[in-house]
Amino acid sequence: MCYKDCKIGLVTILDFDNYGNRLQNYATQLFFRELGYDVITLLNCPLTNSKDFLLLRYLKWRLRNNSTYSLNEGRKIAFERFNENIIFSKKNITPYSVLGDYSFFVAGSDQIWNPYFGRLRDVDLLCFARKRPRLSFSSSFGISDLNLKLSKRLKEEFKKFDALSVREDNAKIMIAKLLDRDSAVVLCDPTMLISYDDWVKVERKPNFCFSNKYILLYFLGGIDENIFQQIKLFASKNSCQIIDVLDKKSVFYQCGPSEFLYLERNAFYIFTDSFHSCVFSIIFKRPFVVFDRKGTNISMNSRIETLLNKFNLSDRVFNNDINNSNLICDFSKVDDILRVEKQKAVKFVDCFISKCF
Repeated sequence: MCYKDCKIGLVTILDFDNYGNRLQNYATQLFFRELGYDVITLLNCPLTNSKDFLLLRYLKWRLRNNSTYSLNEGRKIAFERFNENIIFSKKNITPYSVLGDYSFFVAGSDQIWNPYFGRLRDVDLLCFARKRPRLSFSSSFGISDLNLKLSKRLKEEFKKFDALSVREDNAKIMIAKLLDRDSAVVLCDPTMLISYDDWVKVERKPNFCFSNKYILLYFLGGIDENIFQQIKLFASKNSCQIIDVLDKKSVFYQCGPSEFLYLERNAFYIFTDSFHSCVFSIIFKRPFVVFDRKGTNISMNSRIETLLNKFNLSDRVFNNDINNSNLICDFSKVDDILRVEKQKAVKFVDCFISKCF
């Protein structure tokens, strides 16, 4: 079922320096557009995305001689270039905004309900929706427990949602405890609900010279020195260059989401502590190993565990050794599972529409 006159207001995290965040925002919009809906990401923080601004930033980048500054500016330009694939509202919203043009509102995906990220605001809970339908789409808490104060508040707010879907099994359990019923559906991250070819269309090969055989590193929490030495030895044995897209001294720090897609799709091997890096390793069927994230006392492993279990890839978790046996990665069931997960997501949205319209 599709109501093409429905206009969706989407609320998500607007982190303009995070690959997974930008890519899930793009994927969510494309998923709903493919169903026939008009969807706009509602600004909930300042965004400058005009072509004049991009040109000015590019000129400043070229004129400056400081290499660190140049890499930072190159990265910002690449992210802003990718944002041209996403439709944003013209104005920022607040919990008190009156948005009469929208048929219903969607919260998600990503860790939009992670209180340690400064989320779970009134805007993230769609409080401005008033009496119009509210939908959460593959939303995530990113944590395993909620304190009593948050629990009381969320219990009241989640009652106002017409349909709830989350990204990990633990989030489903948390909501069931809050509402005393099994009311949330677990869906894949939106990045897995659009096709391989859709991603290839928006990828971009970096303009930097590098070997065709490389290992990609993407560690949001930093790399333990012992692990890095193991990776270096593994790279040497396999004649691979190492590319770390978060190394601020590397030319690859200038990569935006489009370049990140290219690097993921063509990597010989991927080492990461990132959920979305695992996602694209699976989509592109590239061998990978995932590590616990350093630098946080808050457990964020639930979403990765759910992901790996769903695709029968639990063996991708680091087991204290890096060797060529890690290259054996069974992706044989990935396409079938992705097909089922997309059907599940479409059915979820159709049921929501049938209920509310």
